[in-house]
Amino acid sequence: MASVGIAQSRQKAGRTSARAVVAGCVGNIIEHIDLGLYGYLAPVMAGTFFPGHDHTAALLGTYGAFALGYVAQPVGGILFGRMGDRLGRRAVLLTTIILVGVLTTCIGILPGYAQVGIAAPALLMLVRLLQGVAHGGEYGGALTYLVEHAGPRRRGLYSGYASMGVFGGLLVGAGMSALVSAVLTDEQMHAWGWRLPFLTALPLAAVGLFLRTGADETPAFLASREAGEAPPASPIRETLRTQWRPLLLFSACAMTNAVLSFVWVAYLPGWLESDGGLSSTAAFASHTVALAVLIPLLAVAGILSDRIGRRPLLLAGCASTIVLVPLSFWVAHGGTFGAALGAQLIYLVPEFCIAVPLAAWLPEMVPTRLRVTATALGFNVPFALFSGTAPLVATALVDWSGTLYAVSAYIGVLAAISFVVVLCGLRETAQDDTLPAVPPESLPDTATARTTTAPAPRVPQEG
Repeated sequence: MASVGIAQSRQKAGRTSARAVVAGCVGNIIEHIDLGLYGYLAPVMAGTFFPGHDHTAALLGTYGAFALGYVAQPVGGILFGRMGDRLGRRAVLLTTIILVGVLTTCIGILPGYAQVGIAAPALLMLVRLLQGVAHGGEYGGALTYLVEHAGPRRRGLYSGYASMGVFGGLLVGAGMSALVSAVLTDEQMHAWGWRLPFLTALPLAAVGLFLRTGADETPAFLASREAGEAPPASPIRETLRTQWRPLLLFSACAMTNAVLSFVWVAYLPGWLESDGGLSSTAAFASHTVALAVLIPLLAVAGILSDRIGRRPLLLAGCASTIVLVPLSFWVAHGGTFGAALGAQLIYLVPEFCIAVPLAAWLPEMVPTRLRVTATALGFNVPFALFSGTAPLVATALVDWSGTLYAVSAYIGVLAAISFVVVLCGLRETAQDDTLPAVPPESLPDTATARTTTAPAPRVPQEG
């Protein structure tokens, strides 16, 4: 009978973990479908929202609206961080998925410049700002939710699931873009076809809301409340006062991943079409194949980071960025589908090394009572500064220099800075058995890494 009870407990735990993974990832998928669609379809959208006589100016305006969403993300991190640290992680997941679905659908129904003139880019920018607020809470809340459901030495794997949700959404966005590009003529795409993928967001969000409604609150948050720990009066103030050092270190590492990811996602497919000699269908298709290769490897990266640590992978990722990104761009000039695919597979090596261990590291460094705020702020600030501006900067650099290699030089400088920060400032956290439950400065130095809030009866131990 004891063995039956153990087996039933394991089955229940497995079902709970599966529900947690699905609930955490579904919003990331929908959020990044939107970001992927915007990045892939920006060259087509530009003529809808801006005057068409200067394509470069229109494209820069479209990318500028894209960047505005990232500027607003820290605001979302503050608002939803407060909600998550005071009311619970589940409340954030339910709210953000509704906002993401509604606002993404709005992109697909906005009037164009021909209909409302200057109001068209103004409306696009307004929606992007609101999207930024919603996105600013989604990833930090979802990543916290996943990491707090992970067992000891499985946080890298669960962070890998979060990254799989991110790139899975981008894959769906690429697939949708490739499909409409293949089915419709260029005239149809520019007139109305680009809108169709954005309109799928609302039904997808309805499904995601249903899945998240049945999700449980995290054991770490429940243990914190059952132990009598009061919620922070001002999560953002306390985070900035007590967690400024891990936030600064993380930001210096995250800037490389931010630019590396979004040059690939939001700029390179368009470059392959406009300057790389490929049709739009071939450019989207090569990107879709590369994404499909990367996604399962992210779980491998998570497992690897749990076993060998976050630091070795991050150092390898920064070093390989400096060497492999220019090599990738050299291959991309081949002008064929095979060259485009080969270039992107080379480009993905540093992405494999950086994305997952970076996602796992920040939640491991901050306490439970501030984890949503700190995680959201830690991701949103560097991504607002570097990720949202990546396609804009890349377009300007290529236009100024006449060569794609100017972009690789920009990424290389950031990677060199991140390498030094990881080497000199990053404490390894992969082997810690527990997540910190109280601010480290309030603990004895010898206990900082492994101390956690005492659990109340029948509440699972954190981690």
